[in-house]
Amino acid sequence: MNKGIWKICFASLLLAIASCSSKNVVDESAPSDYVNPFIGASTSVGDAGVYHGLGKTFPGAATPFGMVQVSPNTITGGDNSPGYSYEHKTIEGFAFTQMSGVGWYGDLGNFLVMPTTGELKKIAGKEDGSIEGYRSLYNKQTEIASAGYYSAELSDYNIKVEATAAPHSGMLKFTFPENDQSRIQIDLARRVGGTSTSQYIKVVDDYTIQGWMKCTPDGGGWGNGDGQANYTVYFYAQFSKPLKEYGFWSANIPDDWQRKRDDVISIPYLTRVSESPIIKGEKELEGKHLGFFSEFSTKKDEEVTLKVGISFVDMDGAEKNLKAEIAEKDFTKVRQEAKELWDRELAKIEVTGASKDKKTIFYTALYHTMIDPRIYADIDGRYIGGDGNIHISKDFTKRTIFSGWDVFRSQFPLQTIINPEIVNDEINSLVTLAEQSSKKYFERWELMNAYSGCMIGNPAISVLADAYVKGIRNYDIDKAYEYAINSSDKFGNGKQGFTGPPFSISNTLEHAYTDWCISQIARELGKTADELKYIEKGQAYRNIFDPSKGWFRPRNADGSWEDWPEDARIKEWYGCIEANSYQQGWFVPHDIPGMIELMGGKDKAREDLSSFFDQTPKNMLWNNYYNHANEPVHLVPFLFNHLDAPWLTQKWTRYICDKAYSNSVEGIVGNEDVGQMSAWYVLAATGIHPSCPGNTRYEITSPIFDKIKFKLDLKYFKGKEFTIISHDNLPENSYIQRATLNGMEYNKCYIDFSDITNGGTLELFMGNSPNKNWGTKVPSPSFP
Repeated sequence: MNKGIWKICFASLLLAIASCSSKNVVDESAPSDYVNPFIGASTSVGDAGVYHGLGKTFPGAATPFGMVQVSPNTITGGDNSPGYSYEHKTIEGFAFTQMSGVGWYGDLGNFLVMPTTGELKKIAGKEDGSIEGYRSLYNKQTEIASAGYYSAELSDYNIKVEATAAPHSGMLKFTFPENDQSRIQIDLARRVGGTSTSQYIKVVDDYTIQGWMKCTPDGGGWGNGDGQANYTVYFYAQFSKPLKEYGFWSANIPDDWQRKRDDVISIPYLTRVSESPIIKGEKELEGKHLGFFSEFSTKKDEEVTLKVGISFVDMDGAEKNLKAEIAEKDFTKVRQEAKELWDRELAKIEVTGASKDKKTIFYTALYHTMIDPRIYADIDGRYIGGDGNIHISKDFTKRTIFSGWDVFRSQFPLQTIINPEIVNDEINSLVTLAEQSSKKYFERWELMNAYSGCMIGNPAISVLADAYVKGIRNYDIDKAYEYAINSSDKFGNGKQGFTGPPFSISNTLEHAYTDWCISQIARELGKTADELKYIEKGQAYRNIFDPSKGWFRPRNADGSWEDWPEDARIKEWYGCIEANSYQQGWFVPHDIPGMIELMGGKDKAREDLSSFFDQTPKNMLWNNYYNHANEPVHLVPFLFNHLDAPWLTQKWTRYICDKAYSNSVEGIVGNEDVGQMSAWYVLAATGIHPSCPGNTRYEITSPIFDKIKFKLDLKYFKGKEFTIISHDNLPENSYIQRATLNGMEYNKCYIDFSDITNGGTLELFMGNSPNKNWGTKVPSPSFP
């Protein structure tokens, strides 16, 4: 063989080896490596094209379901719940508490820390520069966010800021330039949706401060005060640099001044704060609008850290939280432990196949489902109860932020599989709140013990029923059942069998569903009379269906029909909340056959539902048809499984996953809503999703990934893991041709929760055209 031919052969061999190797490359990335916290981190109304904005997530550091979130804040006031929006060019500080993905004027954003140099400024100022302040431009090219970590460079001060978190505490690291007047300053009054109304701070020693910020409805916050959030944030903070030159500022806010979201960013208010006197020589101070600063000289690239423990109980709790978690650790160690916590939790679902982008979307979505319901108790189990007193949770972890109307649909059904302990905690948290507050009914949207009354329905009943029928039962079921009955009596359809204005359709349908949920608990408890009573109440949806219109129609309080406008089915707010009747009208999850019968039978309903999807815009932003940006339609794609057309469920869930989610700041088409939007994606992308929480049936649809493993909790379930394998799962192969369950042929388009939690393997064989015989031969009866 001559040398030329030998070289060609050898080169070919190397290419062949390289090709084989590339096909067998093992992905050694940890789950957290795929998390992109910038997904959804925008409140922009302009980009969303609607008043609700986009995802409203925050990019800062957090731990799974942790109390503390250390995140940059770019704005105070307005409908900007995370305190951050990606398009903003300045940062006004780094707060230690944040809400994730909510509208209705958010809350938290407490203990705002900002490193500065030069002249002290006492207000953040305006982003447009019209009012000077301590806020700074930041270099977008340096902004980094990952699970448990955030970093950015503040251009105005040439300071690098890094943030990380532990469950009850957090840490900031500042890399300063050479400067004789460097500083860390803390705005104790700051709150995302307004202000804390009073504050206290004490210098404990040369390195430590402690204190509190009281947040009441008078200071705005949740719903601009209408959400009734009333809580106190306690802190214990340790500086790595001694407090040799420190001081306070204290603004004298007149008693008759309003202090809500628009008030605290008004010119008179900002002027009053900016003119507040500097106070030195004191060790402690209490006031209405306090700030604290510590000044020092720094060398080039000198690192200064701030460790903060947070508690909602007392200052001792904040100190204990810090000392237990981060007191003896450096920044690198805290960051590493935060990542390890995320890897442990995110590994509860393992996916293989699909692109890096798809994995990033998936694991970021899973990450977002693990922000709330967050820890509310201190590390020793103490928490503030609904009566304002201190209680100790011995058998569960007290949690807060329950966005019920959103999360009963996907978020909690997801957690029943991968985090049954979280579900158990949340039910205990709701039960103890109902008991301690003496209200004796469940709140639909809870924040820091507040009965905010936000949104509609009785979603806690759904979460309770879904957990109970799935065997998640470590709570006082007698009390839980009593409070469920009381909730229905207080807010339900009543003796009339419907609810009147202003949201007659939405309320009647949702109350009918949760009354049915009560019947399922009653059946499990052997309460036959109650079971029959609430099954009948679950039929209330029929009372607002107008046969002459062929659709649901709102009733007046006297039972008469409301006027029927020309565009009745697509008129937003017509008998519905944040929806139109075309969107809300499909919500009869507990009696889908009955609903279909009213609609004229399967053929007619299928045709109407197909038209509903066909008219949806490709960008999936807010619209009058399938409006994935809001929750009322989230169960709708799975109705095709009940309409003898499971291939359409497969088609549309794949389509929604592709169009409504992306690896970008605009990657969530609507508000994240405390995990709901992301939980929908996690379930749909893995190929299973309920159509009726409270029943153990999960609909089967087309997975995004080749292989999915659910790691199961052996304390709750028999199985170790449940696996879904998708054969020939190419982007164009979105249709299920056949299936097997544990090696046996399987022709149902749904699977029972017990089949999932007993462990095993569901195999789906995919193709590029519908198999209209698969999954259509099994009837879909109404649930008992």
